[in-house]
Amino acid sequence: MSRTLTVAEMALREISRRRGVLILLALLPLAFYYSRRGEAYWQSVRFVSLGIGWTLSTAALFAGSAARAVEPRLRLSGYATHQLYLGRLAALWAVGLALIVPYFLLILVDLDEVRHGPVALILLLTVAVAAPFGLALSALLPRELEGMLVLLTVVAMQMMLDPDKTVAHALPFWFSREIGTYAVEPGAGPDHVVRGLVHALITLALFLVLVAVTSAVRLRRRPHVSMA
Repeated sequence: MSRTLTVAEMALREISRRRGVLILLALLPLAFYYSRRGEAYWQSVRFVSLGIGWTLSTAALFAGSAARAVEPRLRLSGYATHQLYLGRLAALWAVGLALIVPYFLLILVDLDEVRHGPVALILLLTVAVAAPFGLALSALLPRELEGMLVLLTVVAMQMMLDPDKTVAHALPFWFSREIGTYAVEPGAGPDHVVRGLVHALITLALFLVLVAVTSAVRLRRRPHVSMA
């Protein structure tokens, strides 16, 4: 446990070095929110969650890229693979929780017409899914620019695709629409929350498995780690 926390602390320090970029990314959900705050205020809830998802996924992408040079040395020092990726996930989830608090308070004060409990659930699930999503992308796409382009594509598709299309349901943040429907529509039933929860939990499980597998394979293939 102490080694996992040590990795989390190291990840937080690494993330903080990109302070300027992270500040700009943290303000991005605010732009998403106010882009729909007018007549389509109900969409602002979903848009702010997508902005948070993009921000945290990007931070995870940075963290995963930075870890490539450090993790082999930590493995040689006796750290287990699961301690490395769980520590990094813990740091990212902590950053995500700190990020969603002011946005939830903004919605709480600014929007009286929505159910605030489901809104909080959307934001928490967004944090849970976005962190392993970004780490998985960093493992599959070593170059940060490529990863950011994929993130941009995913968020853009999530915003623009017809919600009735099957491909829209396969995107990682689809749950935000399902639970968001219950949050903003008085006549919506709790079945939207159930479907959103199921989607989020399945997506989270898939990304966690992907992060675990890619981390194990990547570290095992390091020549100096194999020699150890």
